[in-house]
Amino acid sequence: MLSILIPIFNYNVLPLVNELVKQCNSCGITFEILCQDDASNSTENIQNQEINSFPNCSFFINETNLGRGKNINSLAQKAKYNWLLILDCDTFPAENNFIQNYISTITDSENIHFGGIIYEDKKPEKGQLLRWIYGRKRETSAVLSSNLLIKKDVFLQFPFDESITKYGYEDLLFFAVLKKNNFKVNHIENPTFHLNLETSELFLAKTKTALENLVFLYNSKKISSEESKIIKAFELLKKIKLIRFAVSIFKRNQTKIERNLLSEKPSLLLFDLYKLGHFCILNNR
Repeated sequence: MLSILIPIFNYNVLPLVNELVKQCNSCGITFEILCQDDASNSTENIQNQEINSFPNCSFFINETNLGRGKNINSLAQKAKYNWLLILDCDTFPAENNFIQNYISTITDSENIHFGGIIYEDKKPEKGQLLRWIYGRKRETSAVLSSNLLIKKDVFLQFPFDESITKYGYEDLLFFAVLKKNNFKVNHIENPTFHLNLETSELFLAKTKTALENLVFLYNSKKISSEESKIIKAFELLKKIKLIRFAVSIFKRNQTKIERNLLSEKPSLLLFDLYKLGHFCILNNR
């Protein structure tokens, strides 16, 4: 009935798998849990190997790095059952009836269900504040594949775009394709906690990498301004011929903006301008 897919990169998923096995057994459903590390060469995989000793559970390691989307596609191709539950490795069910809530939601008329992402209320240390604030203010209201139940045949028909191998915006394209093909996402209150907070410096670095993906998606016409506020702002600046001016202003103020984003009071408005500035630079080369 249910195949749970957990793409991994350098993370110990034993606590998550233990909880999911307990909940699935409590529901009395037919299930499997498939976990796959994306060639991280992590010592965490020593513990992750224990997953293979659990009934109905398997742990795999990719020989080469595929990227998150292709890694999930690979897991989906291995899956036996007709419903796929995709969970990021650094998530954890907020409630002990997490699996039951999804099982109760399954109908013949709806193919995609999103349970939501939440962050713990406890404020992290200064070095992780940007990721925490961004997650609480933006990701909790977004649609993500980090806690997604989807019919297997729908996913196999519209998998993640495998041209995206680096971090970032694979979800944006995935849901844009589903929308174009008239699939709707059913939002339910069944969240997972996002546990792993990156440092603000790492988050900024990953953001720059992600923007390279967004530029690629935009220039290859896979994503339009309808799906991205950054692209919409860029096209407005382009229309009124202010791209070079915007790049110049951004470069002069980049250090000040980064100083704020790494501080105890990072501004999401400045973070938005930071992303727009880098997008403009990448598109103005």
